[in-house]
Amino acid sequence: MIVERDVVVVGGGPAGLTAAARLASAGLTVTILDEQPELGGQYYRRPAPEVARRWGDHRREGGELIAEARAAGVERRTGHLVWGVADDGRTLLAEDEAGSPVRLRGRAIVLATGAYERTFPFPGWQLPGVTTPGFAQHLAASDHTPIGERVVLAGSGPFLLPVACSLLALGVKVAGIAEAGTPYRPGLRALGALRHPARLRELAGYAARLARARVPIWQGTVVLRADGRDRVSAVTLAAAARPGLAVRTVEVDALCVGYGFRPQTDLARLLGCEVVSDAGTGDAIPVTDAAGRTSRPDVYVVGEAAGIGGAHTARARGLAAAHAILTRETGHPIPAAEIRRLATDTRRLGRFTALTDALYPSPALLLDTLLPALPDSTLACRCEAVTAGEVRAEAAGDVNTAKARTRAGMGPCQGRVCGFAVAGLAGGGTVFPSRVPVRPVRIATLLELGAVEETG
Repeated sequence: MIVERDVVVVGGGPAGLTAAARLASAGLTVTILDEQPELGGQYYRRPAPEVARRWGDHRREGGELIAEARAAGVERRTGHLVWGVADDGRTLLAEDEAGSPVRLRGRAIVLATGAYERTFPFPGWQLPGVTTPGFAQHLAASDHTPIGERVVLAGSGPFLLPVACSLLALGVKVAGIAEAGTPYRPGLRALGALRHPARLRELAGYAARLARARVPIWQGTVVLRADGRDRVSAVTLAAAARPGLAVRTVEVDALCVGYGFRPQTDLARLLGCEVVSDAGTGDAIPVTDAAGRTSRPDVYVVGEAAGIGGAHTARARGLAAAHAILTRETGHPIPAAEIRRLATDTRRLGRFTALTDALYPSPALLLDTLLPALPDSTLACRCEAVTAGEVRAEAAGDVNTAKARTRAGMGPCQGRVCGFAVAGLAGGGTVFPSRVPVRPVRIATLLELGAVEETG
């Protein structure tokens, strides 16, 4: 049986919840799906009950938004993994917590699939204790568990600062932050932050906390390698301008490395939405209008899946899509004050996103800098144990050729972890191909789905 709704929303983070709550409050039948056991996404992830009782809710507004969606009558299907699109190009294929197949179809589809962390391989990144900053933040916020006792954070982007502060709050020794760019040096570009006093106060709060803990920030610095026997025990850093030349080695028991975030656009591409390769990030970005409407008029892409901008931007994009769907589907009038407020917020948030992009080095530039210095012996694809040298030797300038000859990017992560680097090593751009299933799915689910389709 195919579940039919006015709107199907994929992703229960800030953008998806905002869109779903607004649409349902206007009387549309709305189903929201998320693979996690609770709504909230990564940003509004709910803390474990015992953590909430003792430490409180680290982001109370997330709980309020979830309650708003529930009160509006949104059907919430958590523990549902959307892994593909049926041959009709309209029906979403999912599996529930028990592994049973689920098929859903909406007159409108809102993809709020979020983002995942951008990683880049280096010798030793497969060692236990080497993670992403997001995983460290997840443990700290949701479980109140430190990733280690002595930690270095590295990569690029403003996310490294709040993660460091979260670790400090748990009593972790943050040995340093290695930032590939130089965003914290005074300059004309940095003066743009004065137009965003709330964000400037937030940044100042992080900086003050790090200064009190005497956490050094090494700007223009990248990871050269991680060393250790059974677990990472040291990280060697290099100057970003000369990424093959060591400048310092730091003893650690955990290393968190991430270069910002990448939009999750697999479903949008499977649904046939037009995408373009962003010159600055190398990411596949859906082509949308201001409301998130794609080249398919019934499909909207919102939140981080439409381009990285943060939680506030994600909520604004979700609301814009809801307005457009209400206007198209019901002729529902949107109050003029609500339209003006959204337009003002969108312009302000857009300026802040542009400022952030200007302050930090672009991922495409970082890739051009780091790839030549990456040793051939480095594991580029951890799932399939494929080295950088193997990808370089077999790619023939095409990422699909590299996948076919080496299986790079064809493991459980389906290129989410290694795709950026593998595509770069292959020499055919940085957009990694999307295919069904976009996430690992149980064979039993596929067999049961086939049986259901055969019987009609």
